Amino acid sequence: MSTVIKPKHIGRNISRIRELRGMKQEALAIAIGVSQQSVSNIEGSETIDEEKLKAIAEVLGVSTEVIKNFSDEAVFNIIGNTVNNHDNASFFQYQPTFNPLDKLVESYEENKKLYERLVQAEKDKNEYLEKLLKGK
Repeated sequence: MSTVIKPKHIGRNISRIRELRGMKQEALAIAIGVSQQSVSNIEGSETIDEEKLKAIAEVLGVSTEVIKNFSDEAVFNIIGNTVNNHDNASFFQYQPTFNPLDKLVESYEENKKLYERLVQAEKDKNEYLEKLLKGK
């Protein structure tokens, strides 16, 4: 049984970091001055020359060492260690910084005021029309 460690797939690491940054291949291609197909080929390659790697790292906002040593497990470990509540279900719940009932009451009061203004405008319009009719 061989215990030889398989080398990191640099292209796959670039692809994952690019995706985590929310960047498309086209955007990376434009930033480093190559075609989108070239970026696709780079991401399919196990090795990349240092000059291209430096350019890509600069665009992605990371060092070349981060690209070389990137692993999904490390990302998940960082997320797992920085979240205080380890209940993943509550990790994705939205916690508003205001009381929703207060906002509901506030909107109700504002709607009430707008309705009162609308009723008053209709009364004023009717009075004006009555004056016009009496004047004829």
